[in-house]
Amino acid sequence: MKERVVVTGLGSVSPIGNDIDIIWKNVKDGKNGIGEITRFNTENHITKLAAEVKDLDIENYISRQEARKLDLFVKYAIIASKKAFKDANIKDGDIDKDRLGIIIGSGIGGIDTIANNTNKLEKSGPDRVSPHFIPMSLVNLAAGNVAIALGAKGICNSVVTACAAGTDSIGVAFREIADKRQDIILCGGTEAAITPLGVAGFAVMKATTTSVDKNRASIPFDKKRSGFVMGEGSGIIVLESLSSAKKRGAKIYAEIVGYGVSCDAYHITAPMPDGSGASRAMQLAILDANIPKELIDYINAHGTSTPLNDSIETNAVKNTFGEHAYKLSMSSTKSMTGHLLGGSGGIEAIITIKALEDGFVPATIGYKEKDPDCDLNITPNEGKNKNLKHAMTNSFGFGGHNSSLIFKKWEE
Repeated sequence: MKERVVVTGLGSVSPIGNDIDIIWKNVKDGKNGIGEITRFNTENHITKLAAEVKDLDIENYISRQEARKLDLFVKYAIIASKKAFKDANIKDGDIDKDRLGIIIGSGIGGIDTIANNTNKLEKSGPDRVSPHFIPMSLVNLAAGNVAIALGAKGICNSVVTACAAGTDSIGVAFREIADKRQDIILCGGTEAAITPLGVAGFAVMKATTTSVDKNRASIPFDKKRSGFVMGEGSGIIVLESLSSAKKRGAKIYAEIVGYGVSCDAYHITAPMPDGSGASRAMQLAILDANIPKELIDYINAHGTSTPLNDSIETNAVKNTFGEHAYKLSMSSTKSMTGHLLGGSGGIEAIITIKALEDGFVPATIGYKEKDPDCDLNITPNEGKNKNLKHAMTNSFGFGGHNSSLIFKKWEE
């Protein structure tokens, strides 16, 4: 008999706020977190816009001395995790730290640290490379540093599946708890790739938009979409066995009931044209949840605002749900947050959970021109109140990684 798994804590650092209540208010208000890049001079870059984290006082969570040894993607993960841990109201005496785990994914890891130390090597020689270079840049050190900060001695893992990393981290954590190997796991994703190298890398492969209008830059499912807008930040949720949550008297936000994963095995960057891989991940999540597909009320789409992704995801949803595809609500909140890459699954899981809790479908903002290839109910420009019981969130990553999660509105 598997354990039921519930969500008992939420924490995030994001382009639309660094507090869950503020993030959710901004989602409901349709706030655009995109703006001109401030981290570096973009004069020689064709990409001018990104969705940066704003107004974050890192020293409230990490000492200045410690922060100097951490890449920004790790700082985001630590802060979001501390927020989620506090939100879950976990006390030392309430839990077995040997059964408290951390699973945090990232698509890229410490790219700024890598670039900076490469420059030091080339300009000043090998002796000028930082002794902290390796632990600052490794993807798994987000989870490792969070485990140290929280004293978590259970599973400590990282999933690296590009833009599906955050979603897969949550899915792996779900299975660990359902199979009774852990009691509580903090899981999600983190990313901080708004750097000269990161922005240039995506731009030269023509993945990002060159729009300079922030309101027409990340426009998922719109006919004029031309590429994604890079975002950054971290989204962490606390998953917990129902028995542990009840024992602690924890607040329960939602229940996680399904996880499906597949690979296109087709191309390193382009999705399978017929959407069959993405559809298979959704079907497996529904099978895992053991519910009829018609019970899915809302999909938080991967919805990157790239020409290929949005039309192919639309077909994948149609192939999965048949006629029900036109009845369920769907939206892409990347229209507000930009694309957090490996961190996107974490923040989008949080938004999906809040949508269930509040009975509200977020909007796809910035939408103007209908694309006949994207003809589903993508909730344009204004969110709407709707009684939601089951919601799905999708993430698809370079390498053909497809991942889907299903959350259920909490009820005994």
